Amino acid sequence: MQDLKVTLIQTDLHWENTDANLPMLEEKLWQINEKTDLIVLPEMFSTGFSMKAQSLAEPMNSKTFRWMKQMAAQTEAVVVGSYIVREKDNFYNRLIWMEADGTFDYYDKRHLFRMAKEHETYTAGNEKTIKELKGWRVLPLTCYDLRFPVWSRQSKDLSYDCLIYVANWPEKRNIAWSTLIRARAIENLSFVVGVNRVGVDGNGHHYSGDSSIIHPNGEILFTEKDKEVITTVSLKAEELYTFRKAFPTNLDADDFEIV
Repeated sequence: MQDLKVTLIQTDLHWENTDANLPMLEEKLWQINEKTDLIVLPEMFSTGFSMKAQSLAEPMNSKTFRWMKQMAAQTEAVVVGSYIVREKDNFYNRLIWMEADGTFDYYDKRHLFRMAKEHETYTAGNEKTIKELKGWRVLPLTCYDLRFPVWSRQSKDLSYDCLIYVANWPEKRNIAWSTLIRARAIENLSFVVGVNRVGVDGNGHHYSGDSSIIHPNGEILFTEKDKEVITTVSLKAEELYTFRKAFPTNLDADDFEIV
């Protein structure tokens, strides 16, 4: 297990405009000025958090998928973010984990934000996806999933080392975002990376970002509010190992099963 360099892209997004967002994000990826292992984009990075799936959804292996494949190859890093995918008659808020060699995996958002009627537009996923990178086990999740701790709960054997949340989380609820993202790190003895957008979307919702990286002990290693930012933080494998050895709360965790 080696140190893991993670790059956060906190950005404004062009509302419901894939053709504008992909070149804008490509320029930002080229601004990364050091070697990185993992690049994290916000939720629905190609459109913003839209319920217009009928007109915005893409089949797998279409424009946004191919763009992610190209960006991963060019940066020689894993690229992670979600966008709107159509499969047959269903729409998904689908997070793609794209590796530099073109191999990929995906996670369909489980908890759909009913206050925006996301559950009436999209189909919920029911399986988590844990990926390995440089010896790290990484669990990527999406936005509203943050409010449901059982879905991200570690088992006693600690099945992951880094938890990622990609998000479109409005500023008026940023207290919940900032509180829960630290809680997920503390309770799961895991680094947590949360990437949110900034700006105002087409529904008038303001986003302050507050993208953060949290140490397993709850320490904030990075956070930024109300501006676009590209930053790379190195997650230290030795710090994770040392903290878990000194404070193994997982050994006293309750057994549970998600049904």
